Amino acid sequence: MLFAVLAASLLLSIGLSIFSLTVKELTLSSYGRESQFSFYAADSGAECALYWDIKGHGGATFATSTTYGGIVPYQINCGATTIALSETANDANDATTTFSMPLNDVSNTSFCSTVIVSKYPNSSSPAGIGTTIISNGYNVCDSSANPIWGNPNLVERSLSVTY
Repeated sequence: MLFAVLAASLLLSIGLSIFSLTVKELTLSSYGRESQFSFYAADSGAECALYWDIKGHGGATFATSTTYGGIVPYQINCGATTIALSETANDANDATTTFSMPLNDVSNTSFCSTVIVSKYPNSSSPAGIGTTIISNGYNVCDSSANPIWGNPNLVERSLSVTY
């Protein structure tokens, strides 16, 4: 009887250890998957900003210190969604344009990215203007393309492009 109780407790502890390890590995792999979704959202936001900065509206989509306030902010289209731009003049030399971009996958899971496009004087650039794009991607967003900050599964990934 003592031997049976000892063998049962040994098998139970081995089984619980394997179960605990399996749960931890599943959690870790799901975070890796969510991180990948966030990275793809950040990449989509950066690519959208790059496209509109280079090709859209004759290269005048995003505000510079000389165009801020002088043009009506454009709307851009990315991922079959019309996105409004918000311009801010930082000082006399540079300006920032921001936008939020919603993304949905085939299962209607909502991802999003927030993008900041900064234009500043840069004498080494051919046009005399330097650009920095910072795109933050999120895996859990609401219908207004805002990350759900209280969600414990929220993962943020960022990309930065400077030229």
